[in-house]
Amino acid sequence: MGTKLDTVAIQNAELWLSSTISKEIKEEIKRLQKENPQEFNDAFYKKLSFGTGGLRGIMGVGTNRMNSIVVAQSTQGFANYILGQYKDLKEIKVAVSFDSRNNSKEFAEIVAKVFAANGMKVYLFNEIHPTPLLSFAVRELSCQAGVMLTASHNPKEYNGYKAYWNDGGQLVPPHDENVIKEVNNISDISQVKIQQGMENITLLDETFDKIYYKAIENVSLATAHLETFKNIRIAYTPLHGTGYKMIPKALANWGFNNVIVEPEQSIPDGNFPTCSSPNPEERVALDKVLKLAEEKGCDIVLATDPDADREALCVRNSNGEMILLNGNQTATLLIYYTLLRNKELLRLKGNHFVIKTIVTSELIKKIADDYNVECYDVLTGFKWIAEKVLTLESKEKYIGGGEESYGYMPSDIVRDKDAVATCCLLAEMTAWAKQQGQTLYDILLYIYQKYGYYQESLLSIVRKGKTGAEEIEKMMSDFRSNPPKEILGQKVVMIKDYELQISKDLVKNKEKQLDLPKSNVLQWYLKDGSKISVRPSGTEPKIKFYFGVRSEYQIGDDFEELQTKSLEKIEKIKQELSL
Repeated sequence: MGTKLDTVAIQNAELWLSSTISKEIKEEIKRLQKENPQEFNDAFYKKLSFGTGGLRGIMGVGTNRMNSIVVAQSTQGFANYILGQYKDLKEIKVAVSFDSRNNSKEFAEIVAKVFAANGMKVYLFNEIHPTPLLSFAVRELSCQAGVMLTASHNPKEYNGYKAYWNDGGQLVPPHDENVIKEVNNISDISQVKIQQGMENITLLDETFDKIYYKAIENVSLATAHLETFKNIRIAYTPLHGTGYKMIPKALANWGFNNVIVEPEQSIPDGNFPTCSSPNPEERVALDKVLKLAEEKGCDIVLATDPDADREALCVRNSNGEMILLNGNQTATLLIYYTLLRNKELLRLKGNHFVIKTIVTSELIKKIADDYNVECYDVLTGFKWIAEKVLTLESKEKYIGGGEESYGYMPSDIVRDKDAVATCCLLAEMTAWAKQQGQTLYDILLYIYQKYGYYQESLLSIVRKGKTGAEEIEKMMSDFRSNPPKEILGQKVVMIKDYELQISKDLVKNKEKQLDLPKSNVLQWYLKDGSKISVRPSGTEPKIKFYFGVRSEYQIGDDFEELQTKSLEKIEKIKQELSL
């Protein structure tokens, strides 16, 4: 039996067919409807909406796809909201940037021309630039909003649209929900104002880049004694993305001139021809740069995703083998280095703070507690880190924060993940360790000895399309109504439900309100200190499970054996949850 056409999909498609869109697009809609009902349903059963990372989807025809129409209509809706919020402002300014993905430049130009046609002054980057530069531009140029065209680390079929507010952070409530309402009010392309030329659009070039390079110098925590060790050898890959130019330049500005860039992957290309996925979290994406690092005898490997907001770090272990650290380990090293160096520089005055997300390692909080520095938990997604910084900036001082998915923000001059500045800080941290006759791996083991060994793991289950979304929704509903009482013989002692905003202490049989915004996240805490979190992705057709277990680690212990046992424990947890 063939796939039945979805009623809502038909209604959404009819709106397009009766609009002023081109004849070619209308013919493609009719072809899909006739020849591929399932693809037609997936393309039209809903409109793309803003999640934790904004607008993101597969490129193609449809209301649930990334295309010039959806981009133009979304921008008009966003413009309408901006105009309403700043109706008394004489001049409204917005910044627009784009990455190396297919169609990103074309989409960015559409965004710029829609904003300009709505009477706004637009700053458009003249070529591909990292996401942190867009966030920086919003703040530096006193813009009211910004847009970055990128789908981050997603496969080549995807593109996306990250919307920013005047603080340089991505949209948070109520702005995100209100923008969605405005976007939904745009039902016909004829409602979109768009100009043909480049009037009222200013191009940003390398002159602006220099302002950013100068600003991130303040991120450095080095002393003059470190200069001798800046000859460390670094292998780097931008994975065909926007970091190809700026990260080597930023590293050179910090004194790291021995940077070897993987030649094939230094060419920006939205097809990502040398890697199956441009995701630095996946070791297979780093095969070429790891081979280069071995040939050249490099100390570390750095890699960034296509929009250069996330970075991966590879270090040499005790056997001299290059290993990929996970995002929790990299963030742990950065927080430890930041707190230690700030203390040594006598900068910790009692009002500093760091931030992590609720699914990020608890080890970060343990380190912060040791330095008497406040560690705030926020929901998953860097927009929440930016919001917390904005809330506290007049009272407390931010000095670092990150999440498990390879994102880190070393300074509040950028209000999003910043792989450019972070790569510089990772290089500096490597030189600092070498100054003491150690590697970053040695530093990590020391941290585990002092604070305990924390092992984390992520399982992402992909469920695509309309049926996949329904399956994910049911999984969350089942877990919420029938949570596990114990796992691997360990009682569940606490449940946190961020959708209901309730924390249940099952030992004391008490409940309390959670002070974070509503979010479809469940967390189970076990008696032995293990933590399991589950949530649907806000940007991808996935449901994600985060596992964290803790063990003691002493000098002389076999670390690899401890790591293996911890990972085996996580695998047993997965089996018990039937994952």
